[in-house]
Amino acid sequence: MLDLTGKNALVTGIANNKSIAWGIAQQLHQAGANIGVTYLPDETGKMEKKVSELTASLSPSLFLPMNVQDDAQMAGAFDAVKEKWGKLDILVHCLAFASREDLTGDFSKTSRDGFKMALDISSYSLLPMAKAAKELMTDGGSIITMTYLGGVKVIPNYNVMGVAKAALEMNVRYLASELGEKGIRVNGISAGPIRTLASSAIGGILDMIHHVEAVAPLKRTVTQTEVGNTAAFLCSDLSSGITGQIIYVDAGYEIMGMTGTKE
Repeated sequence: MLDLTGKNALVTGIANNKSIAWGIAQQLHQAGANIGVTYLPDETGKMEKKVSELTASLSPSLFLPMNVQDDAQMAGAFDAVKEKWGKLDILVHCLAFASREDLTGDFSKTSRDGFKMALDISSYSLLPMAKAAKELMTDGGSIITMTYLGGVKVIPNYNVMGVAKAALEMNVRYLASELGEKGIRVNGISAGPIRTLASSAIGGILDMIHHVEAVAPLKRTVTQTEVGNTAAFLCSDLSSGITGQIIYVDAGYEIMGMTGTKE
């Protein structure tokens, strides 16, 4: 039985009820984990209020601001985890961002600043978070991140985010190698396209979803709950022998060679 009772789980990346991170947080909570939530602070305080109201049903024992482009704020979040919980068992990294103009049209037009920002937020951010987490995962632990097929194959308009996800997937492997001796496992989930705040910036996202629904073996795309269930499994002792892996949760789309729809 999947049981996370007594486990402390820090979940990043919840923006609204469409977020994959929200689906993961719900399933971790259902499995008994003690939940901590981070949010991206803004000057208006709207995001803090929105995420606070959404996650109230999870009774999070930590609710922390964390902008991964602010080293001091990121360090402060993990200091708060140490002070409140003493140790960390689960870290969920659901963070990705690229400028809308870099997610449509010619990839060669990607700006230098846009490239740096996409790689910084979507890929590099996992490294300092894992570094901080490993000091708190004194009994071992599980680190999960979110990736997408566009990191290994060309997806129209995914552009610089595909490069960021490719880097993220290698981060998973190098971190798994480094942290394994401490009993810390690191894995990625490659989910099929889901309508989220982040994916809405990708040109033609609805066409991508409809294509998956037509071509994938299960003839549909996946839900946040299905991704959340996989995350809960990867965070549990049931997956104790799995690390450094990218697990596809995409209704089987990744296996298909001929991707045209039937006549």
